[in-house]
Amino acid sequence: MIAVEREDAARLCHALAQEMHALEAMVEALATTLVSDPELVELYGTDFQTFDLLAQRASESGRLLARLAQGASAAEAIAGVRLERMQQRLRAAVKAA
Repeated sequence: MIAVEREDAARLCHALAQEMHALEAMVEALATTLVSDPELVELYGTDFQTFDLLAQRASESGRLLARLAQGASAAEAIAGVRLERMQQRLRAAVKAA
């Protein structure tokens, strides 16, 4: 396993945060395009909520990574997650490690 220096880890977290925010924007753009088609909305209307959840999870992941890049502890970074179930999963993952 390759040891990652603290500064490298912070830069990597920052870069991954940017990737997650880009993913969020892509998901939202795709959802906007698909929702503009009335036939698709009629067929899959409630399924489009999944796009919203994907965008929210990408956003929260990006925000968490940004907090880590700024030097927050894992507990501090997780505490800022606004999606309760995601926050619970992340806390459980940290405890299991």
